[in-house]
Amino acid sequence: MHEECGIFGIFNSENESIDVAKMTYFGLYALQHRGQESAGIAVSDGEKILVYRDLGLVSKVFNEEKLKTLKGNCAIGHVRYSTTGNNNWENSQPLLKEYSGGTFSLAHNGNLVNQEELIEKLKGKGSKFYSSSDSEIICNLITETKEKNIKKAIKTVFTQLRGAFSLVIMTEDKLIGVKDSFGFHPLALGKLGDSYVFASETCALNLIGAEFIREVEPGEMV
Repeated sequence: MHEECGIFGIFNSENESIDVAKMTYFGLYALQHRGQESAGIAVSDGEKILVYRDLGLVSKVFNEEKLKTLKGNCAIGHVRYSTTGNNNWENSQPLLKEYSGGTFSLAHNGNLVNQEELIEKLKGKGSKFYSSSDSEIICNLITETKEKNIKKAIKTVFTQLRGAFSLVIMTEDKLIGVKDSFGFHPLALGKLGDSYVFASETCALNLIGAEFIREVEPGEMV
């Protein structure tokens, strides 16, 4: 069975002593069946975002030493199965991009059916592409809005996307989960203490001891 990518995210409240990188590692480990080509984790400490990603299984890409370098209170992660684009490092996720309000990182599960139209539009405005995945299209659209408010930027971009997808997006101080209007791809919302968690499947919540709250609704941004 090809599950076509797994995504994970955790936002840690300030009074919780949770290692978000390690929780994300365990979450991705539980989601490994959704993609075995690459794995990556992005962490924010409230001021800057650090990303580590590479080809291979979660257990191959990360070890204790690498996880210790990823310090922060918010993290997102991704395991990839390529439905679009080649299996190379450039197509691994999470992606890291700048926008008018700062920096954001994005992990994506799904496919866009209007990607050629969007690429042509973005290249006409000067956007550059370094990967062949449609995830970078979403990133470039967010950058192109010139919006300083990430939520407003996502809303603007959402209306241009055609397809089935779930996203976790992290800025320096926010974690956002988004699901397309059809709701075809899963995205669960959970809670670990006072921390909130997103995951493609509840098995990731179970592994870290998080409580399942509900499924993100079709067309909803949390």
